[in-house]
Amino acid sequence: MPPNKYLLLLLLFFFTIAFLQGQDNDQENKLPIENILTKIETAHNVIFNYKSGLLDDIVVFEPHKDLDLSAKIESLHNQTNLIFTIVSKAIITISKPVKICGYLKDEYLQEPLEGATLTSNSKYTISDKEGYFELELNSLDDILSIRFIGFKTIERQARYFDLEQCGVITMYEHHEMISTVLLKAYLVQGIDKDSDWTTSIDYSEFTLLPGLIESDVLQTVQALPSILSTDETVSNLNIRGGSNDQNLILWENIKMYQTGHFFGLMSSFNPHMTQKATIINNGSDVSFTDGVSGTIHMKTDRKINSDFEGIFGINFLNAELFTNIPISEKSSLQVASRKSLDEFVRTPTYKVYFDRITQDNEIQNNNSEIAKSDQEFNFYDASLRWLYNPSEKDFIRLNFIHNSNDLGFNETTELDDNMITRQSKVSQSTLGFGLNYTRKWNKEFETIINTYNSDYKLQSLNVDIVSNQLFLQENIVSETGIKVQNIYTKNLWKLKLGYDFTETKVTNLNDIDLPRFVRRDEEVLREHAVYGQAKFSNAANDFAIRAGVRGNYITKFQKAIIEPRLSVRKALGNHIEVEALGEFKHQNVSQIVNFQNDFLGIEKRRWQLTENDSIPIIKSKQASFGILYKNKGWLLDSKLYYKTVDGITTQSQSFTTKYEFAREQGSYDAYGFEFLCRKKLNDFNNWLSYSYINNKYTFEDLEEIEFPSNFDITHSFALGSTYSTDSWNISAGINYRIGKPTSIPIKNNEIEDGDINWDVANGERLKDYLRIDASTLYKFKISSTFRSEVGASVWNISDRKNAINNYFRTNDSDSVDKFSRFSLGLTTNAVFRLYF
Repeated sequence: MPPNKYLLLLLLFFFTIAFLQGQDNDQENKLPIENILTKIETAHNVIFNYKSGLLDDIVVFEPHKDLDLSAKIESLHNQTNLIFTIVSKAIITISKPVKICGYLKDEYLQEPLEGATLTSNSKYTISDKEGYFELELNSLDDILSIRFIGFKTIERQARYFDLEQCGVITMYEHHEMISTVLLKAYLVQGIDKDSDWTTSIDYSEFTLLPGLIESDVLQTVQALPSILSTDETVSNLNIRGGSNDQNLILWENIKMYQTGHFFGLMSSFNPHMTQKATIINNGSDVSFTDGVSGTIHMKTDRKINSDFEGIFGINFLNAELFTNIPISEKSSLQVASRKSLDEFVRTPTYKVYFDRITQDNEIQNNNSEIAKSDQEFNFYDASLRWLYNPSEKDFIRLNFIHNSNDLGFNETTELDDNMITRQSKVSQSTLGFGLNYTRKWNKEFETIINTYNSDYKLQSLNVDIVSNQLFLQENIVSETGIKVQNIYTKNLWKLKLGYDFTETKVTNLNDIDLPRFVRRDEEVLREHAVYGQAKFSNAANDFAIRAGVRGNYITKFQKAIIEPRLSVRKALGNHIEVEALGEFKHQNVSQIVNFQNDFLGIEKRRWQLTENDSIPIIKSKQASFGILYKNKGWLLDSKLYYKTVDGITTQSQSFTTKYEFAREQGSYDAYGFEFLCRKKLNDFNNWLSYSYINNKYTFEDLEEIEFPSNFDITHSFALGSTYSTDSWNISAGINYRIGKPTSIPIKNNEIEDGDINWDVANGERLKDYLRIDASTLYKFKISSTFRSEVGASVWNISDRKNAINNYFRTNDSDSVDKFSRFSLGLTTNAVFRLYF
């Protein structure tokens, strides 16, 4: 070993000896603290009070005798961590610090609360991601305050906490008047109950639902007990027994007449652009008109983004792109688009969807001598949102949306020794524009101006290649609206006063070239409305009432319609809430449904305006009462409702059997019960929902005056579970409901006078519907700039053949053939997304 290493070891040895000796000398210089306190008492004429045995075996360095009393106490505190409390000039108490620790959790969701602040005098700490905290207080009498945004503050003396172990401390939600969320994670994370009596879906927090890997708004809403689709499409949603045309669908206050791609199998609204969706079943705000059954209002992000963001994704149906572009500190732009993949590759998922929409139509049913080729279907959508905040009091929002579906096929046959090819096609498109301006005059008063234009066009060109006939059909809707409302908020009150104008134009065209026939119907309707509303919430925010009235005037008919609205909510303690809702509504636009002839049999619905006679104004009245219980991750929500809707027509009710070709007007009455049970258990959300409805038509001029509605799904159940962490979302569920009503021919007497001899209307039901779905998403970080997610879903795992409709036709042998339409079979999908 080199000499310098010997020297280093020798120095290290002597240094260790010297250090240990110094330590011993320090211990020898320390004195029992009780001796020191006796000297201080004598020198400063004070008395120290403490529990017997508290100071045993505690030794300290004696403070310098020239220090004042406070300096000596501080020296002793620093050496012992004992708490010295000056009670008076002559009395000082001594105690050990009180250590409090625990885990903070949301009482409702049972999730950790990260970032809660805990304070007591000068002591301060923050809970970690597990909700854990620990803090030392001076005495058992000290008050600890625990605060977390959105929750009731806890203020409690230290003696009332569990000092033996680190237990769980639950915090209750506190709903300020300015807060919109009343109940978080109503079904799964991201689906909430709001303080305005609506259900909202926040897609920035949304996890996953069974069978879905996209945040498809109109698929998501079907998880709620009050909404289903009897034919498994997003373009035929039934809210509490109503037909699809009785739903008001808004995208950024733009009324939408087209809601689906693949002619209804998937939503036409880009999931990345749509940030939030609000669902209203009853008790609508007076600013809303139309939608006698319900309203679905989709909104884009309201935040001006300062950083560039982008998303690229691809699944088995389409590719998608989303960008968030900051323009300045006061402005940002969002652009999103999707495009189908059929031009590049036809995936198995795409084929399943294509086969579903082309069941029993011109593409599949034709003369065997006619060859069909070049069958193709494409869709795309594009949307834009521009935000501009010119001042602290002004806010401008511009929105644009364009959706398109195109389906075409060629037919080839031999005529006069020549091969002839013709193309038939159907297209569906929407073009929407909206402008919103908000002026915040002061803290209490604001004005909102909203204007929009919505254009919808459905067109088909059907070529009969044998007879050389061309049949052109069009259904066009153009609607313009402007709304001005003033909102005044003062203390516990919120007042709203507004004016609304809508002009709707509907055009229907049927054009046949051989023999020549042209019919073009064009109707225009203008409506003015004024409305007022008041909302009161008490200081404790356990009671709220909102009442308003809307006055409508239709100029063409010189008709006034008054519509009152009422919503009441009352909390009974921390766990129970009751609500009562009621509304009158009307609408002027409905749909004609023709399952056989229109638009190649692909899109079977065309919009029509009321003419206040054979197509009346649809009017509704609805009342509901609900009770909600929440506690320790449990949620029980039940509702009773009654709804009556007058002014419907047989043409709008999707008859496929008896009364398919009837043209009568009537009404329906529906009453029902909805129940939801949800349990939050660690990272799992488990739910069971049930819906009961009794839904009956009344048509005075039909053979049967009263009979079950086509949407009378008496019993429906949904059972599901979602597992969600920072990396994984996994969900599975079961949907079951009884079959929809249908009519059948009388057995052994099916034909009478050449026509089908029907039994009682809707006296039978289709086979019960059962579907099992599952999906999963995995999220991971690639780098500081890129992150990604991959996922997969399986729809109808059991590949059950669920009938969604049937119809009957006579044949050449004077008998009846039965035809059925079926829902999607086993359908898989996968997705990859890159966030940057």
